[in-house]
Amino acid sequence: MAKTKRKQPRPSSPPLSPPVLLALFKQEKKPLSRAEVVRHLKLKKRDKRVVKDMLHELVESGKLIRIRRGYGLAESMRCITGRLEIQRGGFGFVIPEDSRRKDIFINQRDIGEAWHGDKVVAAVVGEGKGGRNVEGRIVRILERGRKTLPVKIFKKMTGGDWLCRPSDPRLGFGIIAKLKDEAINLTIGDIAVCVPGEKIDHTMWEGEIIGWLGQEADISVQEALVKSNHNIRTRFPSAAMSQADALPQEPSENDMANRKDLSDKQFVTIDGATARDFDDAILVERMGKRYRLWVAIADVAHYVREGTPLDREALERGNSCYFPQSVEPMFPERLSNGLCSLNPDVKRLVMVARMDMDENGTTQSTKLFPAVITSHARLTYSQVKRAVLDKDESEREKIANVLPMLELAEKLARKINALRKFRGSLDFDLPEPEILFDIQGETLDIRPKERHFAHQLIEEFMIAANEAVAHFLIERDLPCLFRIHPQADEEKLKNLFRLLSQTDRNIVMPKTMTPKVLQRLIASQKGTDKEYVVNRMLLRSMKQAKYSPDNEGHFGLASEEYAHFTSPIRRYADLVVHRLVKAAISLDGEGVPTMEYPGRKKLFNIAGHISGQERAAMVAEREILKRVMVLFMRDKVGGTFGGIISHITDYGFYVELREVMAEGMVRLSTMNDDYYAYWPQREMLVGERTGQAFKLGQAVEVILDDVSLERLELNFSLKSVTESARDYKDLI
Repeated sequence: MAKTKRKQPRPSSPPLSPPVLLALFKQEKKPLSRAEVVRHLKLKKRDKRVVKDMLHELVESGKLIRIRRGYGLAESMRCITGRLEIQRGGFGFVIPEDSRRKDIFINQRDIGEAWHGDKVVAAVVGEGKGGRNVEGRIVRILERGRKTLPVKIFKKMTGGDWLCRPSDPRLGFGIIAKLKDEAINLTIGDIAVCVPGEKIDHTMWEGEIIGWLGQEADISVQEALVKSNHNIRTRFPSAAMSQADALPQEPSENDMANRKDLSDKQFVTIDGATARDFDDAILVERMGKRYRLWVAIADVAHYVREGTPLDREALERGNSCYFPQSVEPMFPERLSNGLCSLNPDVKRLVMVARMDMDENGTTQSTKLFPAVITSHARLTYSQVKRAVLDKDESEREKIANVLPMLELAEKLARKINALRKFRGSLDFDLPEPEILFDIQGETLDIRPKERHFAHQLIEEFMIAANEAVAHFLIERDLPCLFRIHPQADEEKLKNLFRLLSQTDRNIVMPKTMTPKVLQRLIASQKGTDKEYVVNRMLLRSMKQAKYSPDNEGHFGLASEEYAHFTSPIRRYADLVVHRLVKAAISLDGEGVPTMEYPGRKKLFNIAGHISGQERAAMVAEREILKRVMVLFMRDKVGGTFGGIISHITDYGFYVELREVMAEGMVRLSTMNDDYYAYWPQREMLVGERTGQAFKLGQAVEVILDDVSLERLELNFSLKSVTESARDYKDLI
């Protein structure tokens, strides 16, 4: 019987995946067509469809760019993927996904159909010297940043559609929207939620209204629309909530095993009167002439393991976000206000930084370890002020059990503060706004937030702990997620010194712009008429702090080693640092389960993401403050206010009011007494005929002419100059 010939198996094609295709493009160093990809990888005809789908996927993700005859690597074609941030002036910046790249300026004409918050691909079209001032244009929208838009209802149109406009002033178009459900009851002026559809023309889009938020003047409605505009997450996924609900109400015996029991030590928390989550507690002891500072931080990492639903959601949020009437926390309340909050008279798991300091407040040694504590008192800043700073006898009696420790803490905090000032740490004396509400939720007042040394006491101890933890990890040559603050903009600082030296011969241009030099400048102008100008212009010269696995120091604090460790309930960076510290302790043989160190690339990705989330939260918090301010000023049109010129442009100047923490603009178009020229080097506007000058920090009296919630603007007209201005006619 003849043997049948066994059919040989066909050789299998190489495993296909998007990374394989990207590797090919990098290897060939040129654009490739689909046919060339198939040929280079020696694929079969049946693989052509798979290759097409993968190329499409890489184009959608921004890794490849579609060109006339094929595809090219985005990075090789000087294309960068990132998030678009549009500014009030209409221009924008693309914030690259790779945090090591500089932001890309996008002119208004080059934005195309992209919206604020979109994930885009930008082609670099020009660079200044040394890679500064990178400019680009949007070539592709990869993903809309928002699937829904809060809109203001303007008009009901024939046929039942509604004319509305996005509440975000950076989206300059209208929407003609249908109702998804006829039960949605709208009136003109309401705020609704709309799903945008197709573009009709450059000024108008289609849309569908899917929900009603409420009346425009309601602060809670304003908070809701700001959260939507900035993609602030307002709901926890069911998996994260299930994990939180499964956690115990109190730490178990197993949780407290292998920890130092410090529950008899006199730890206290000091926070604002309305605070609900307490993630740090402090204790100060005398050790002869020396001090021992204990900083205990809630051990969130014990309950939230990496990769779990709670951890993934916390990473996505990056931080808690605070609004005048609400908070969007990084963790559900079960953790943030319960199990991980250092509430008084209950045992809580903590990570402790114990710092032994000399009699001057310099840290000599640090010990980090897991522990169990019981907070002996939940104190407020005002309580500590009255008892320790003001020596109020009735308040001292109320907290008599912890008063000696607090007085010792004040002494140590002042010594640490003096050391920090000596090295050049910068403290700007600029007020922050505090909104006061009545019981109906209406705004009563917007005034400067009270600050005193009780706030400073906690800040000094937290900074000391953060520096000690960074040093602990650096000393062991282990990874860390640093909080870095780049050097200030040197050109802006030089401009400030040039401006001041014109009227004060004692001020000379320094050779180097160190924090110490700037601190001396702040101190020299304190109490003078130039104090406001110096603080404002210095603040504008500062760059934004961010996170990085590379230690570049913290310019503002004049600190060589700094990391965030003290707020793991509300900042994901601190949670990462807690995990890194635990891994380091396990190497020291402290009995903590060994944890795996994240790779450098992973830390870079985390740093870039949470830095972006922090920026988004900061912008959202600023916007809601501005919206509340505009609403508060609505019924004050026609009123006269005293103020200070806070910023000067070529089209007018901004004025900060004295009576209320609000800011608006006097436009040159409202000033008909002269033609005014803008002198940017001297930060002033000067009248060509009269020589009348308007300069930073000058006192003026203004009339409130107009309030616009759509544009988030207050518009003033000048009533009088209440501070005599020098005649600059001789300089023209």
